[in-house]
Amino acid sequence: MSFQQGLSGLNTSSKNLDVIGNNVANAQTVGFKGSQAQFADVYAASLTGAAGTQIGLGAKLSTVAQYFTQGNISVSNNPLDMAINGKGFFRMSDNGAVTYTRNGQFQTDKQGYIVDSGGRHLTGYGVTTIPDPNNPTATIDVPDTGTPLDLRIDPNAQSNPKQSANAVLTYNLDSRLSSPTLGFVPTSATPAPQTYNSATSVQVYDSLGNAHSLTSYFVKLNSIGGVATPNAWAVFMSLDGAPINNGVNNTVDIGTSAGASLGQPLVMQFNTDGTLNTAAGYRSGGTYNGATQDVTGGTTFASNPPPMVRLYLDRVATALGKTNGATTPVDISFDMKSSTQFGADFAVSVATQDGYASGKLSGFSISPNGGVLARYTNGQTTTLGYVRLTNFPNPQGLLPMGNNQWIETSASGQPVEGTPGVGSFGVTQSGAVEDSNVDLTQELVNMITAQRVYQANAQTIKTQDQVLNTLVNLR
Repeated sequence: MSFQQGLSGLNTSSKNLDVIGNNVANAQTVGFKGSQAQFADVYAASLTGAAGTQIGLGAKLSTVAQYFTQGNISVSNNPLDMAINGKGFFRMSDNGAVTYTRNGQFQTDKQGYIVDSGGRHLTGYGVTTIPDPNNPTATIDVPDTGTPLDLRIDPNAQSNPKQSANAVLTYNLDSRLSSPTLGFVPTSATPAPQTYNSATSVQVYDSLGNAHSLTSYFVKLNSIGGVATPNAWAVFMSLDGAPINNGVNNTVDIGTSAGASLGQPLVMQFNTDGTLNTAAGYRSGGTYNGATQDVTGGTTFASNPPPMVRLYLDRVATALGKTNGATTPVDISFDMKSSTQFGADFAVSVATQDGYASGKLSGFSISPNGGVLARYTNGQTTTLGYVRLTNFPNPQGLLPMGNNQWIETSASGQPVEGTPGVGSFGVTQSGAVEDSNVDLTQELVNMITAQRVYQANAQTIKTQDQVLNTLVNLR
């Protein structure tokens, strides 16, 4: 039997070398999972044989098992490359034929679909919007797991403009300043610097995405209604250089007043500690006297909600000789409640608004939760979909098909679908790939061991041949 045992040893050693060689050959294959040859002994079937005297017939290849340990993650220059850090497989579709892979080297085809080198489509989920659990007034995008799809980035995609609706302006007005000696002229397109203390601008957008410059001029008042008021300020506004023109021909209608006369300011007061006097609220609709820096009359309204700035774009367009077919008027909530009046230079710490112009696709990336993010030239980011990951109860039961692909089998169990970072699924890293998990040093040591085993089995056959030769030569 030694010939048979030695021959089986040669065969198993040869197969072991094949597996090791395949691992070594794929040491640089992205997403490759190494394999291990596992062997079993062989005994002749016997109904009456004694266990203590039975001699084995050699060895056989029991299975070639893949090990799905995590490979190292390397950075790449392709924003669509993805590495899975943790459990899961990318789900690929080739005209309905589904395969699974850990190779995250992706690009887009001519139609914008995210594909691998073999043209297989990366599958994912659509997007739905739900209330933000941390902010009841806001919404967030989440995967629509009921809508599976092939992920696509439209190369001609555009971001629609958004009309400004909310603005936040936070600044410090210098309490050390005195009221201007010259009165502010609300009808002037270019007010003289001597007629106001400070000024700042914020860019807002209409429904067509056209940008408009909304300028605020701050004038320190001496009094309100003839009563000395040391911490009072008047705010005059203009749009695109067109002067304040409240009332019947109004360009900017500040606050809640209606039918006001020309050049009415918004009046605000501060406390002795420099914070905004929200108890006094705002005043609008009064008459401004530039000679005495006083405002008389008008209507007082609460500081919450913030004052509304109403922009009559059609009248601004006429004044500037522009053509503008955007929605008019534009109402913008103008929040200034965090502004201060300290003994420090005028400074603007916050000047934001929620509108923006239209934009074209400028780039894309993948978020850790699998969101496919498109970036546009207007600074906006849109979630186009979410990467779909799949896991199996027994990944070793998957059948390798080559080209870094596996398919489901009965041994792998039913697939479990989800998105990165949810449950047991790993997270995705954009601009990176998962290296082969083959330990080249270990494989070279295994190769030496397999070679020695092969030589030892060959020596067994050689020794048995010498024994037979001795037997034949007996006289």
